[in-house]
Amino acid sequence: MSVTAPLGFRAAGVAAGIKSGDARDLALVVNDGPSRAAAGVFTANRVKAAPVLWSQQVLAGGRLRAVVLNSGGANACTGPEGFQDTHATAEKVAEALEDSAGEIAVCSTGLIGERLPMDALLAGVENAAGQLSRDGGLAAADAIRTTDTVSKISFRRGSGYMVGGMAKGAGMLAPALATMLCVITTDAELTSEELDAVLREATSQTFDRLDTDGCMSTNDTVLLLASGASGVRPDLAEFGEKVHEVCADLARQLLVDAEGASKAIAIEVVGAASEPDAVKVGRSVARSNLLKCAIHGEDPNWGRVLAAVGTTDAEFEPDRLNVAINGIWICRGGAVGDDRSKVDMRPRDVTITIDLSAGTHTATVHTTDLTADYVHENSAYSS
Repeated sequence: MSVTAPLGFRAAGVAAGIKSGDARDLALVVNDGPSRAAAGVFTANRVKAAPVLWSQQVLAGGRLRAVVLNSGGANACTGPEGFQDTHATAEKVAEALEDSAGEIAVCSTGLIGERLPMDALLAGVENAAGQLSRDGGLAAADAIRTTDTVSKISFRRGSGYMVGGMAKGAGMLAPALATMLCVITTDAELTSEELDAVLREATSQTFDRLDTDGCMSTNDTVLLLASGASGVRPDLAEFGEKVHEVCADLARQLLVDAEGASKAIAIEVVGAASEPDAVKVGRSVARSNLLKCAIHGEDPNWGRVLAAVGTTDAEFEPDRLNVAINGIWICRGGAVGDDRSKVDMRPRDVTITIDLSAGTHTATVHTTDLTADYVHENSAYSS
């Protein structure tokens, strides 16, 4: 169960020929209502793909009838022609649904700097529209994969309503409010303003804390659509929890499928003077290639942790820093702590806890190790 778990949604995933071979590469998710309330968050990259620019304009109205997504091409840095291609894609979906292009979001992922094969894409839209069904969520999730080795789906049941989602992403995971492509659906009754507030809170605590390689995409998009088909107006606090759980689940799936990764690393920052300080420290440690290499080599090198912490302007005293790896406090007071040989580095999941001893705030940032497989995957072909 995925984006079609909630009532009021149909989806499809087809092979349009955008990618070589016969793999699925075009997905369509349709909201049959009665509500069309929607919200979205997008990449903070100043270089934005044409579909991002289009979908941001569409979301200004707070309504979406459908989302069309393609893999095999990002349609980024393609000039005015690329934006026209996005417009034509939305128009084709609108024609198939007998609706307005002004309520069609467009998402793309793949190689930057090349235009999409529009004849194949538009024919794929028509094909997908003909295959829409309540069972189409899995095919849609499969169609948006690029270097992903598996499809990523999630759902949660609320009090009389459902929340479902799908995502793609295995590289360029340092998103700042989104992560590659993600569509979340619900059959609850909510306004676009309520959806926006919930989505921003959830993404800031989940996708925005995922930082596997320090690289931010030009195409990152997270969309939340509400059909209202359940007839249930949810408790906002509970609904926020369900959306957060779906986002957290999808973010975890992105993490463990990250390109070439062999370790999933949680960087827990505690004792910070503020939450922004905690996030800043966690992100700095997550982006330390030296530390990521050490973790891959199963070396509990706390010195590299402290070196990364020291590059930030967060509030702390160096001689009050404490670091634990997998529960062993191997650094105390900015110096040697427990015997590092006690740290078991064999599990795939590694937890690094950093105590700044400067306050009561906390944050966790997730990253992966740096492997030869990651270098190979990102040097063997254009991406």
